[in-house]
Amino acid sequence: MGKMVAAITLPVKSFLLVRIGRGGQMNTSKAEIETLRLLGGRLCLDFANTMDPRLGNHPCDYLRDYSDLLQWSLHVGLLAKDEAEQLQENAAQRPVEAATTFEQAITLRETLYRIFSTLARNAFPEKSDLDNLKAMFVRATTHAQLIPATHGLQWDWTERAPALAQMLWPVVHSAIELLTSEEVKKVKECPGVGDCGWLFLDTSKNGSRQWCSMEGCGSRAKMRRQYARKRANSSQHIDSA
Repeated sequence: MGKMVAAITLPVKSFLLVRIGRGGQMNTSKAEIETLRLLGGRLCLDFANTMDPRLGNHPCDYLRDYSDLLQWSLHVGLLAKDEAEQLQENAAQRPVEAATTFEQAITLRETLYRIFSTLARNAFPEKSDLDNLKAMFVRATTHAQLIPATHGLQWDWTERAPALAQMLWPVVHSAIELLTSEEVKKVKECPGVGDCGWLFLDTSKNGSRQWCSMEGCGSRAKMRRQYARKRANSSQHIDSA
């Protein structure tokens, strides 16, 4: 991605991750990630939506290092607080592995975005992307086990020894489940006003949902249409005068 910046990450009270970046400047990512809206409708789509916007200029990448990956995992409920704190400590002790895991996460995210955005445009994904996802799925399933559930069995991704990449396994599983279900036809890409590109699952009764959020992109598109109509009406009034 070319966006990794060398930083020292320290675990502090309330799991507020403090970074010391370039020039000694300190900043936190907790508040920023906690404001990220989960509009995809499926875990894999929410993961793909950690870049905002996908279309247009000046995108904001919510995942800039392994600490951000942990914060996002907390945000979506993949990790409990104590699990995230343990993984943060493990990452500090194994920085090379943490950096590699982060790169794997970004590779997974971009693979998912390409696959699902292509399907949303009624096209077929690149074989290389599907092969990459298949390989990730094969690796992920080696860490899964089937456990009793209310209606039979379910996958469980909890290992006795915490693994730095453990939050990625259920994301991969979510993607495979969606890709192999009828619901994949409901995946859409939000057009925004030429500046969104977020993915979402359209579960509306008549399949008419257009926006990732009516309050956000939908409202902005409506305002733009209203402004265009006012300008058109004003022009017609001037021409007729």
